[in-house]
Amino acid sequence: MTAGTARRLASLALVLAASGCTNFFEIPIETPIQPKLDVSAFQRVLVTGFIAGGTDEVDTNLETVRLLRSQLRTRSDLSVIEADAILLAEVGGGQRPKAADGQPEGAPPQDGGGAKKIRDEKDLEAYNHVFANVDYWKKIGEEYQGPLIVTGTILFTPHSQAGYVQREQEMYDQYGRRVTVPVRTYMERKGFILRPKFIFIDGRTGATLYSETFREQILYNPQQNTPALSSYFELMDRLIPNFLATLSTQKIRGSRILLK
Repeated sequence: MTAGTARRLASLALVLAASGCTNFFEIPIETPIQPKLDVSAFQRVLVTGFIAGGTDEVDTNLETVRLLRSQLRTRSDLSVIEADAILLAEVGGGQRPKAADGQPEGAPPQDGGGAKKIRDEKDLEAYNHVFANVDYWKKIGEEYQGPLIVTGTILFTPHSQAGYVQREQEMYDQYGRRVTVPVRTYMERKGFILRPKFIFIDGRTGATLYSETFREQILYNPQQNTPALSSYFELMDRLIPNFLATLSTQKIRGSRILLK
């Protein structure tokens, strides 16, 4: 029970006691939230691959494909297609896109040289045409019998920030009692910023149905050494509910107090 719920119950108890009514109880309720995208026309979903950039410490393309497929298997009514994750950056970088085994996926090569390192959002802009390539996505859809295709971009970059941070510190007052007081400390914290853009494409036509961009940030104290992969999963864990809310009905849990 949360502190807010406890306060409401205490207040209600006083009112009921004054009125001579003491029979009340709390029941859990769930409120359904309708999905942002109507996927009733699809029975299957293909998380195909992402144009990824930022740090080289994490293969965010492969990790994102694995994570979203895992979530969709257990929390969506769509059947998840198992296929190799595509190195999608090569579609716009002048090479034939390859799967995880290094074999070409069959998309037509673009003009220019090989795919370059993607470090920021400006670098990602050069790949916008990939998602507008209706013929390419329609061809992918035909290969897998017209599923809903999930793709997009993932930017996972190191970040540092210096400033005053408030923390709790234990100390003793003039009477020898241990108390906790807020203390402001100047420190430089390091962490990561995650900027995913999820794009949903109709595999029957190759047309984009919906897209949504998110941003999450995490910072750690100087003495805390957290691996990049752990930070990536921690940030994605915050975003997963929003991603799933696009495709399927989600439920918000709460409670209601009934009188008897």
